[in-house]
Amino acid sequence: MRFPKNVLARLTLLCAAQAITFGQPPAPFHPPAVPLVTHNPYFSIWSFADHLNDAATAHWTGKPNRLTALIRIDGKTFQPMGRDRTPSVAFEQTRLEVLPTRTVYNFSGQGIRLDLTFFTPALPHDLDVLSRPATYIEWTVSSTDGNAHKLELYFDAASDLVVNTPDQPVWWGRYSLDGQTVLRMGSREQPVLKRRGDDVRIDWGYLYLATDGRPASSVILPHSEARTYFETHGALPSSDDLSDGSASARSPEALAVSFDLGSVAATPVSRYAILAYDDLYSIEYFHRAERPWWRRNGASAAELLNNARRDHDSLLERAKAFDEELMADMRRIGGEEYARLGALAYRQTLAAHQLAADADGTAMYFPKENFSNGCISTVDVIYPSAPFTLLFNPLLLKAQLEPVLQYARMSRWPWPFAPHDLGTYPQANGQVYGGGERTEENQMPVEESGNMLILVAALAKVEGNAAYAEKYWPELSKWAEYLKTKGLDPENQLSTDDFAGHLAHNANLSLKAILALGAYGMLCQATGRTADAAAYRDLSRDYAQKWIGLAAEGDRYRLAFDKPGTWSQKYNLVWDRILGLHLFPAEVAGKEIAFYKSHLNRYGVPLDNRRDYTKLDWTVWSATLADNQADFEKLIAPVYRWLNQSPSRVPLTDWYDTVSGKQQGFQARSVVGGVFIKMLTDPDVWHKYSAAK
Repeated sequence: MRFPKNVLARLTLLCAAQAITFGQPPAPFHPPAVPLVTHNPYFSIWSFADHLNDAATAHWTGKPNRLTALIRIDGKTFQPMGRDRTPSVAFEQTRLEVLPTRTVYNFSGQGIRLDLTFFTPALPHDLDVLSRPATYIEWTVSSTDGNAHKLELYFDAASDLVVNTPDQPVWWGRYSLDGQTVLRMGSREQPVLKRRGDDVRIDWGYLYLATDGRPASSVILPHSEARTYFETHGALPSSDDLSDGSASARSPEALAVSFDLGSVAATPVSRYAILAYDDLYSIEYFHRAERPWWRRNGASAAELLNNARRDHDSLLERAKAFDEELMADMRRIGGEEYARLGALAYRQTLAAHQLAADADGTAMYFPKENFSNGCISTVDVIYPSAPFTLLFNPLLLKAQLEPVLQYARMSRWPWPFAPHDLGTYPQANGQVYGGGERTEENQMPVEESGNMLILVAALAKVEGNAAYAEKYWPELSKWAEYLKTKGLDPENQLSTDDFAGHLAHNANLSLKAILALGAYGMLCQATGRTADAAAYRDLSRDYAQKWIGLAAEGDRYRLAFDKPGTWSQKYNLVWDRILGLHLFPAEVAGKEIAFYKSHLNRYGVPLDNRRDYTKLDWTVWSATLADNQADFEKLIAPVYRWLNQSPSRVPLTDWYDTVSGKQQGFQARSVVGGVFIKMLTDPDVWHKYSAAK
């Protein structure tokens, strides 16, 4: 088999570190992109390379969001992060570890070990901490050769973090916070919530750079000047002469800090910086500006930084315990490769959302449909990501559903089915996809109605009551009636896989509708509507039997009822098990799993018979249909291979070619939260995380 040169390069890197043979532990992890600073669709910075100093860091869109780190060892400077100077082989990256809340790089050389950690305290049950837009950049250094070494550290963040395009002018400044200098930068124009779209970056609000409260020097200068001075002196200038931005027409390119560690021996020495972004307002919800959750009670940027500094030690201890426990549970339930996939997906899922507070203080959790069309609160994006929120904090799922359900009950939404989206991020002012509020053409009626019913039922299951469903019962009932009429044999409609085009008699879409009707019956039972519960339970069972006959195709089930010789992944079937509906006999899932195992390409199971591409989230859902871990791991193994070998260096794409490994579209989307669906099959694990405090 022949591979493209870029794939061969990654294979060589893997094999040089550890031979890849059956039965050995997984090879060292080389993800296509590595999460560094991950908070929301605007404050999301990644490394798109195997080594942190192979390339400049970037926003998830690929546009520059440059972070740079230098270390000066006995007067000689090396660059562990960024690509402004040629990295020296005398100080090399030796290891990368991606954990749910932390990314850890190890470097070694010149008698020194450096651990550089990006720590985002993404603890899902602590919404005040989760919503804090602050990441810690931490250095831990020690001598490895028995000698003491003179060490200085440098870090800067470039002005491209605060503008959409580099031609936009910026303001900058510094102030004292409890005796410590804090640096600040933002665009001059400050067009709060004015720009919407997909491939865009924030150009309002302010970036902050603070230190850990111990002695440090800081400056606001063009980064070339700051770095040159540091290389020469091991410190930064005492003044930038640009204290409020008005003293010079020269636009600085970076906020920079440095630490003098003195003479470091074998005992590790640690320092950290805090990189934070205050966007002031996060979302426009039907023309009402919404504050970020952490600001809902009037908190300021100063409080954000003070709290981040105050809580650092306790948050790090909590995050380490969370990472260790979650990784152990993922390994036990899905294997080592699954655990590494979950760790990579964890912060990406969160970083594609923004948690805001509505006028009455209700939590509203808005996903952005990254590199698809930029929609906000897309229902068929919430659906695949929901295993994450169902597992880690159902309140977040409720916060995702709330904006959609409020919209659906407005008189301006005229259709008997659920909406697709709320607008274009960050403006949630009404659906823009397909016909919007104007026409039914090119919408997703069965898809979105099925998604909403399944998710509300899943929320009721994990919460142990259907109080939330009761609040929106008229809407849910209307959608159930629609599916009762349209769901068994869908018309020529789009599904969530809309890139594949319209498809009539879609067997997988029919599965979703049947399970959604069963889910509605479950909600009827939970709310005391026993007659309706029995009627919908009988209806969904009848439809399930009819589906088996309509979709039957020998050793598998068809892509569409009227297309013999076809097949597709039946990922929607996973809810039959998770919700405990038991509408379909076990042999349906068993037959599908056996077929998938016999149709594996190098990088996974194709989505259906039409093309070689697949969807990452749906592949994990389909694998979760397996009734044993060996079959699950067999279907996950080519996905892990793809993670390490894909030539497309982007934050985790969910749509890629199973032969070439190339990205087909989409990246950095929240749908990768769907990989946690396997965890929902273990009731004890699901309860442990969802009920955590």
